[in-house]
Order: sequence, then C-alpha cells, then structure tokens
Amino acid sequence: MPDDAIPRRSGASVVTPRKATRRPPFPFTAIVGQEEMKRALLIAAVDPSVGGVLAFGDRGTGKSTTVRALAALLPQMSVVQGCPYNCAPDFTAGLCPACTQGDEAHVTSVPVPVIDLPLGATEDRVLGALDIERALAEGVKAFEPGLLARANRGFLYIDEVNLLEDHLVDVLLDVAASGENVVEREGISIRHPARFVLVGSGNPEEGELRPQLLDRFGLSVEVRTPEDVATRIEVVKRRDAFERDPAGFIASWAKDEAKLRRQIVSARNRLARTSVPDAALDRAARLCIALGTDGLRGELTLIRAARALAAFEGETSVTDQHLRVVAPSALRHRLRRNPLDETASTTRIERALAEVFGG
Repeated sequence: MPDDAIPRRSGASVVTPRKATRRPPFPFTAIVGQEEMKRALLIAAVDPSVGGVLAFGDRGTGKSTTVRALAALLPQMSVVQGCPYNCAPDFTAGLCPACTQGDEAHVTSVPVPVIDLPLGATEDRVLGALDIERALAEGVKAFEPGLLARANRGFLYIDEVNLLEDHLVDVLLDVAASGENVVEREGISIRHPARFVLVGSGNPEEGELRPQLLDRFGLSVEVRTPEDVATRIEVVKRRDAFERDPAGFIASWAKDEAKLRRQIVSARNRLARTSVPDAALDRAARLCIALGTDGLRGELTLIRAARALAAFEGETSVTDQHLRVVAPSALRHRLRRNPLDETASTTRIERALAEVFGG
C-alpha cells in the first residue's frame, strides 16, 4: 500500500469528530416505557457480538432518542490519540496502518460514537475515498475515511433502514460479515477495522427490509405508541421538563445514570464467567426447531443474548427465564412466513415457548 494512502495523525486527511450538539442527549434512565427496546440495547452494549438491534414501529416513539441516550450512558472508550478509526490501544492485532507506524501511540478517552448513516449517502461517504483537497493541494493520493471508520467500536444508526438503497445494503453486508472495510479505488488500497453495533429503525408500513440485511440484526424489537393515559402523560411531562431545562433535568437523573453505567461495566466483566448449561442449550435448540427457523444463527443469538442478560442481572448462569425474556427479540425476525398462518410472529413465539418450556 502506498505510504501516501495512509491517513496521517497530523495530516489533513484525518477526519475530525463533528462538533457536539448544543443539547445533550435525553437520559436513558428517564425514558418511559419501551422496555423491550431498552433491554435489547443494553444487551448489545454488554455483548456487541449479539449483533445489531432493529426497532420497527410507530413514528415519534423515541427510537432515535433511546439509541443516543444509551451511547451517552456508556463509559468512555480508550483509543489511540489521533486515529481516524478509533483503534483500541490494547488490541494490537486490530490496529490500522496509521497506528502501527511511527512513534509509540498515545492513549486518550473519547465518548462512544453514534454515527448516522443518511439514506441518500454515497458509497464514497460511507466507505471513504480519495482526499480531493489534499490531492489538489499537495499532489499526493491520501485516503479520507468515511462513516464506517467513524463508527468503529460504536453504533451505526440508520433511520428508515427499510428504505436504504440496495448498493448501501450490499456494503453493510460485506463489512458486517468481515469486521473490516476494504477500499480499493483511484489508486488507493487500504483496509481498516469497522466493527460496530448496527441499529436500525423504521416503519414497517413503508416497506420491508431485505432478508439478507434483516438476518444480520441480532435482535428485533417492536415499538408501539403507549395506549394508557398515565404513561402518555409521564412521557409528555418528562420531555417538556427536559426541553425547558436540559441541564437541570439531566442533573436530576445523574445518580440513576451512574448506577446503570456501573451495572453495564460489571456485566461486561462478568460476561466471560457467566455459564450456559447444557439444559439451556437444549431448550434453545428445541425452541428454534419448534419455530422452524432457518440456520443456526437463531440459537447463537438466543444464547448470547440470554447470557448477556444474565450477566447484566448479576447471575452466574443462564436460566429458562432469561431465554423466555429474550426469545421474542432474538427470533421474531427469523421466522418463516406461512401463508396459511397469519398469526403475528410474537404470538407464534409465545405459543412455542409454552410448548417447550411449559406454562
């Protein structure tokens, strides 16, 4: 790879983070309702290998608010200072070319990134491309990292993901499978780490998601508008209080945020010691067979999600209760369509749970 294709820590090709928005994110612990979505995001935060989170449902139900609130809640991550890819300093095998050259890297802490992928984004903006400004000014071929670089070790959020253009879906499928972004164009050849939690939201009435991309989401949640008066009133009260005095509202929830942050950190440390008994594996396999899911990704996701939930709750092993709680999120988007059975996927899963687990 040509030296000029490597982004320099002090060069013009390094993408600087966007300026923080004036208004901080809404506190995660202050969000009313949407328990399934909050649980799915917390599971993904504890164990990113579970896969992404797909939230389908009504508009204006706080889907994007919840994603950004979780990212702000998470503890800051250590990165190589000046690295455009957020490389982890303690994971030397996954460092990018810019971090493996030159002097010893300096370490700093930054917030977990949440990067929006617009529906109309070009491939160059997503993957990265030739830095035209530097090429014209200095006459060298330099790489300008794209959105996938900025999302590494964070969240890549796609609103209206079911309307995403096919060429971008293909890009995401390739990167999600390998964990690397490979760019070979205009005389530039570079690869860099691109591991992120893919979070998508959308309204199912506006179109379906391609099966290939749907299968890449580890968990799928249903987001509905609250129907009881008390919940709707509480949502409006909290949102209005936040809009009127963001700093004061955030301060009033600071203790709850700190407590949940410590719980996430503890769960991450406990995850490797959380066991999955053979009985849990047997239950997961029987449930997937009863539902007729294709492949084994359903079992893998179900077990990983249940283990992350157990670690989050301070348990040492996975139980039937953990499997029952995460089964709808892990399996509802993996069910085969039966033209003779119009029963909702969640209802089919509940029926299968009753058959396999009893009760």
